[in-house]
Parts: sequence; structure tokens; C-alpha cells
Amino acid sequence: MRLDNFDLNLLVAFDVLIDERNVTKAARRLNVTQSAMSASLKRLREALGDPILLQHGKTMIPTPHALALAPQVVASIADLRRLIQPTTGFDPATSTRTFRIAASEYIATVALAPLLRSFERGAPGVRLDIALPQDSTPHRLARGEFDLLLTPREFLEPEHPAELLFEESHVVVGCRDNPLLRTPLTLEAFAAAGHVAVRVDGRNTYVENELARLGIARRVEVYAPSFIQAPWLLAGTQRIALMHERLARLMAPVLGLTIVASPVAVPPMQEMMQFHAVQEADAGLTWLRTRLKELA
Repeated sequence: MRLDNFDLNLLVAFDVLIDERNVTKAARRLNVTQSAMSASLKRLREALGDPILLQHGKTMIPTPHALALAPQVVASIADLRRLIQPTTGFDPATSTRTFRIAASEYIATVALAPLLRSFERGAPGVRLDIALPQDSTPHRLARGEFDLLLTPREFLEPEHPAELLFEESHVVVGCRDNPLLRTPLTLEAFAAAGHVAVRVDGRNTYVENELARLGIARRVEVYAPSFIQAPWLLAGTQRIALMHERLARLMAPVLGLTIVASPVAVPPMQEMMQFHAVQEADAGLTWLRTRLKELA
């Protein structure tokens, strides 16, 4: 097929279909009807002379040809996004740009909330579209669907540049009436106490990984699905949590919590900003990263 007869939007449909391996889910992600997505798959099959996806029971399996094309399509989409991106300078005072950011609710609370407050004064038209990190986030970053990924260093993707946002220490937090926190907390008392821990989408967090690396076991009584919920589960109980110091200092006065030093030498967590390599010179993204670092 001649390129001038090929609808380039089909590349986006191809990418999402291969990623989701499901017409209905792909349609939902692209905000189109299932029939429109099925029509795109039919057009792709005709244009590429390949079935693209084959039904196998209740699932769809990409063909070998589709899998071979997939990384080339991802790279092509990123190049096209860069091609059509405005090259003029960025003026935050007049810009109406929406930045797409993948970040945990912890980062949204301690870093993005102050950023948004600063927008009121110097960038009133700038918007943020924030999504929680998922297993698919690295792939979506590679496809140019996110401008910025905020994540601990250990979860970075090696293919794209990143820079340090801030370092975060961890502290022990509990109800201010908890007698365990009235004297210096020992490692033995820490391990024996009931804990609130965090797992995001069933995955261990930085703290969980570090405690496992140090060989420290604790008695976890509650697993919270997000960082922001953990301190709410401490109030009125004898449980404790090992959590980010910035978040702890924000939540302690609200929930009547007290903060003490951790008896576990958890290395400071390096919170990073990662972005697609093609956006390294993006004036707007450079401005956003600079503002985040200033506020951090």
C-alpha cells in the first residue's frame, strides 16, 4: 500500500491493540466504540496483509509479524508526536498546555499539590493530567502518552533519561497515644509491633523491598492499597507504619499522630523524574521539571 493512502491513525490503533490484545479494552482506551475499533483492525489487516491478532480461546494472540512490527510502530509514533509538537518557546503565563504525569498519590500530595498552588500565580492556564503508575506505565511512556513519570530510582526504565527530584527519608509514625512511641524505638519493638504497610496493585513498595533486602521481618496487620491511606489507618490504634517523612509531617497534625526516628537504617529513597528521550529539549517540560525541583 502507498503511504499516501495509509491512515497514520491506524498506527496508534495497532499499538494499543497489540498492548491490550482485546478489541473492547483497546476501544475503551482510545475512547472509541467497539465497532470503530473492529473496523480499524480490519483496515490494518488489509493494509499489512496480516491477521495482526488471532483468536485463541477467549484471548487474542498477536501474530509473529505483528510482534516484529510492534517496536517499530512505537518508535514511529514517538517520532510523529515529536514532529507535530510546537517548536515555539514556552510561556507559562499564557500557556494552556496539559502535562500528562504518572505519579503515586504520595507524590501528588507532597510535590504536585504545591506545584498546582504555584500555578495560580504564574501559570493559570497550565493543567495536569495525573494517573497512578501501573504495569503498563513504562510502555505508555515509551509511546509518548506521558510527559513525565515520577518514581523511585529502582523503578526507572533504562531506555530514557531521568533526573533526581528529591531524596526522601522514612520515619515511624503512630497514634500519639501509642506508648510504644514514648521512648526510643528499638529494632525488636519495631519488629514485634503491629504494622500498616502499603502494596500498590499488589506490588511491593520501596520500603518493602528494602526491609526484605535487610532481612528484617515485621508483623503486618493491615495492607493499605495506597500511601495516602496508611496514616488514616493508624489513628486510634496501637499500630505503627514506616512511611515517607514528607507525607508523615503533612498528615501527623491532621490525624493526631506522632513521628519518631526509625530503628531501621533504610537508605534515603531517590525520587526521580523520567521522560521520553525525544522530549529532552521540550521547553515546556524543561520548565515543569525546573519548577518541581525548586518546590522540592
